[in-house]
Amino acid sequence: MPVGNAFAYVMLALWPVVSWIFFTKLPPARALIWTILGAYLLLPPVVALDFPLVPDIDKYAVANLAALAAVLFLLRARFGLWPGSLLGRGLIVLYVASPFATVVTNPDPIWFPQRVLPALRLYDSLAVVGNQFIALIPFFLARRFLSGEEAMRAMIVALMVAGLIYSLPMLLEARISPQLNLWIYGFFQHDFSQAIRFGGFRPFVFMPHGLWVAFFGMMCFLAAVTLLRVGPAAARPRFFMVALYLMVVLLFCRSAGPLVYALALAPTILLLPRRVQVLMAGAMVMLVITYPLLRGLHLVPVEDLMNLALSLNAERGASLQFRILNEELLLDRAAERPWFGWGLYGRGLMHDPMTGQINVIADGGWIITLGTFGWAGYIAEFGLLALPVVLMAREAIRQPSAALSPFVCAITLILAVNLVDLLPNDTLIPFTWLMAGAVLGHAEALRATWKAAHPRKAAQLAPGRTVL
Repeated sequence: MPVGNAFAYVMLALWPVVSWIFFTKLPPARALIWTILGAYLLLPPVVALDFPLVPDIDKYAVANLAALAAVLFLLRARFGLWPGSLLGRGLIVLYVASPFATVVTNPDPIWFPQRVLPALRLYDSLAVVGNQFIALIPFFLARRFLSGEEAMRAMIVALMVAGLIYSLPMLLEARISPQLNLWIYGFFQHDFSQAIRFGGFRPFVFMPHGLWVAFFGMMCFLAAVTLLRVGPAAARPRFFMVALYLMVVLLFCRSAGPLVYALALAPTILLLPRRVQVLMAGAMVMLVITYPLLRGLHLVPVEDLMNLALSLNAERGASLQFRILNEELLLDRAAERPWFGWGLYGRGLMHDPMTGQINVIADGGWIITLGTFGWAGYIAEFGLLALPVVLMAREAIRQPSAALSPFVCAITLILAVNLVDLLPNDTLIPFTWLMAGAVLGHAEALRATWKAAHPRKAAQLAPGRTVL
């Protein structure tokens, strides 16, 4: 792990103070958004505060815990831990508890002549459970504070504003190469060769990789497109110029995937009815949920996909081919311990039989989760992320179109494409959980409205709630 300079650790330590200021100066919804989003954009990647007996506190954890502390001790607000659906509750329990099963099923060290991967201990399960709960904090808080239409609009506006501000360092690094993290925090966060694409540089700024920056740029562009469609007529020329500018910034990110997402979803947001947007998002997450099973059964035409990519662009085709070949190796490895995975310390990866050094690269979030926590971990994590979209799709079918907010539809689409991006990349961030919690809360509110209007058709009784 890179070791940053003192300023990197000072910034991590100061973020709770920044969060506290947000919650004293802004409404709770906006304070929560900027606490999570601001930390993601500004704090140093990779480095973490290491305290004994607790999980490492990196930029994600410090933002989540700071938001939780502000809600509990400044706002003194209560929020529900349990979703309304039994499925959602079961997924939360599985997400938090499955690491214990992973530890129990991995009591054996893995020996190589020059290296040993340690067996898992009870301490490992406690640390992972802590990390799992910290990861879910934005999910819980967003369900409480961001489920309304105005809060969703605040999320869209925040993305557009953040994109405009962040575009300046993005364009700077696209011109001079990624240097800001090195200048400010004292280290470069990745392999510099990954910054060179299509005859230029792609920006990293303060994110783990240029792909994360490009995906963020895509989200900001889609937010501007949303405001272009629903904004007042007098403001639409301004929103059009902002959207056009953010598309240019996205082009300078030099990443094909986010550009394809933007070109596919921008017309969807601009032209299609809201119900169709939500149903498209539902179809996307169903593809994500079934993808590992289809890959395991060899029902995905990977050869055809590789040949198509190679015919379009040799460099990008070779990259896709490399990813798919690595996934095949990792799938075989995951199949050896399918239910609860191999656990920590890189045990789920492939290693050189002599040195024990890792000789395979895991890019996709799905294969990382599957190898680490098995099918239990995959179903829990991806099920929790997909459930809000599925519930919104259910409501889109039976609710009148006017009941569907354009801001909610846009957030649902962005969340769905984030899940799609977890197939080739590991771009799961706290803002993803924030969107998931917000969409879930809104879907539950629509469900409650429908039940009140159709009491005879309502099959479920109102569930109880556990509050913190």
